Amino acid sequence: MYEIIDGKRISQEIKDEVKQETAELAGKGIKPCLAVILVGNDPASQVYVGNKKKACEYCGFDSISVEMPEETSEAELLEKIKELNEDDSVNGILVQLPLPKHINEDLVIESINPAKDVDGFHPVSVGNLLIGRPGFLSCTPAGIIELLKRSDVEIAGKECVVIGRSNIVGKPMSVLMLRENATVTICHSRTKDLKEVCKRADILIVAIGKPKMITKEYVKDGAVVIDVGIHRMEDKKLCGDVDFDDVAPICSKITPVPGGVGPMTIAMLMKNCLLGTKRQNEV
Repeated sequence: MYEIIDGKRISQEIKDEVKQETAELAGKGIKPCLAVILVGNDPASQVYVGNKKKACEYCGFDSISVEMPEETSEAELLEKIKELNEDDSVNGILVQLPLPKHINEDLVIESINPAKDVDGFHPVSVGNLLIGRPGFLSCTPAGIIELLKRSDVEIAGKECVVIGRSNIVGKPMSVLMLRENATVTICHSRTKDLKEVCKRADILIVAIGKPKMITKEYVKDGAVVIDVGIHRMEDKKLCGDVDFDDVAPICSKITPVPGGVGPMTIAMLMKNCLLGTKRQNEV
């Protein structure tokens, strides 16, 4: 019988730990502050930003919400980021992606002060991750490590397959699993014999962006399956990249969609903002 890895419960544990530490910082006159910039009116992005505000409130953070119209120029956005970089009361800066097409995302990410890069996307953060230095970890992959550890999944020495090679999930995920002493294979659209490669995995992490693509033919009996995907189907129901009903019976543990990886991303964002606050205040 498989076990559900409960991302809602584990994310709540992490937010409670952050809330406790934030209360302790308050005794020293320090309060974390997260600034979130939203350009345009993408409905999904508005929901994400709203959820981040709620998480800040719960953890005892101040939050600044900067909402800019769709036609905002790249120069105007960079000027706003510069202003937040120079504001000592702001500990973390996050620009909600995706941005309108006329704005260069890479340039925007690189303009954020690495000391306030709570998303973990800045090249300095990525470089620190790769060579094992302390720094901000990309929130979704860091959340998956927490899911595994807090669900008593042994990582060291295990065969891990990551499907997907994005800068936000696939690449940092593979490095974090290496850091935990897993043996890691990264798969992608050009991988030959994908089913055979996936069936080697003790831990299968799926971030491929195709609804219900991964069926039991890809999964070894007793594997742990982490589903990063999220899609809204025609019947309005949410599903992941993994066909849950098909795969779950042969797993040892599996994340659901929704309620698996999703809640962890915001919990780790709160953790990153707290970390940034402590570093900037040298506590």
